[in-house]
Amino acid sequence: MKWGKLVIFLCMSILLAACTWTNGSNSEQQREGINHSLKKLEISDSKQALNFKQEITISAIGDLLIHRPVYNDAKVEGGYDFTPMLKRVKPYLNHSTISIANQETMIGGEKLGLSSYPQFNSPTEVGDALKWAGVNVVSLANNHTLDRGEEAIQRAIEHWEQIDMMYTGAYKDEKDRENIRVMETDEGISVAFLSYTYGTNGIPVPVGKDYLVNIIDRELIAMEIAEAKDKADVVVLSLHFGNEYERMPSQEQKDLVQFAADQGVHVVLGHHPHVLQPLERVTGENGNETLVAYSLGNFLSGQDEFYRRIGAFCLSLFQRL
Repeated sequence: MKWGKLVIFLCMSILLAACTWTNGSNSEQQREGINHSLKKLEISDSKQALNFKQEITISAIGDLLIHRPVYNDAKVEGGYDFTPMLKRVKPYLNHSTISIANQETMIGGEKLGLSSYPQFNSPTEVGDALKWAGVNVVSLANNHTLDRGEEAIQRAIEHWEQIDMMYTGAYKDEKDRENIRVMETDEGISVAFLSYTYGTNGIPVPVGKDYLVNIIDRELIAMEIAEAKDKADVVVLSLHFGNEYERMPSQEQKDLVQFAADQGVHVVLGHHPHVLQPLERVTGENGNETLVAYSLGNFLSGQDEFYRRIGAFCLSLFQRL
């Protein structure tokens, strides 16, 4: 961290029914639960106000996996509109200083040809809806990044840049990749975002174009964490890892998280299992504590099995003494 003492004051995991293309019947209870938790956070904030000078909140949501039923449901005259699907969660994303989402499908747009599983390409309007809902950062490193090749990635990045959305984990060129993503907040606390995936479903990364997707490599991760710590007060690491549909983290996940904690990462956000996995604190080798969400589950998808319809909204509060 750059200066001062920074503490992770609180993290909450609030269960939601994932935003699938059909709405759950218990949305009112979900909203009441979230409102209650946010009010507790506000009360806690006020009690600590005399002891802290700066504070920010970072919220995170899980996988946006845009299956055909999802984008068909969003079809409107002249394009697509996903905002109705996000309307009910918008207040909670806007409540945070920074909100990050795992955009698992490339938004290469309709001109490239939309597609669903197993090789996704989504409407660019997905990005517009996320921006509208209050998301500030998207993680792009995942097993579907290369589904439709470099063209989809470049088209997606072009749109992210057009709407001024910070992206991490997939890049347009080497120079872009070397630019560690750091968001400077009005509160004076800066946050760096890193993102890596275990693989790309067997699709090889084009030779000489490693910048198209960050693959998990401990040496690379350690190097970029060190650079991020030098540039920012808080480091948030997104990891696309684990086994699909398993509700407990694998030993491989735990080992990699411990490695990240040893490097001094403040938060690890896990994606890929498409079901919720535990939230915990992991102690690094220097005694630092790292908040870990092994998997935030699905946020917006067409998967309809029960546990694949449950996701988490993770809210972390950082305060500087």
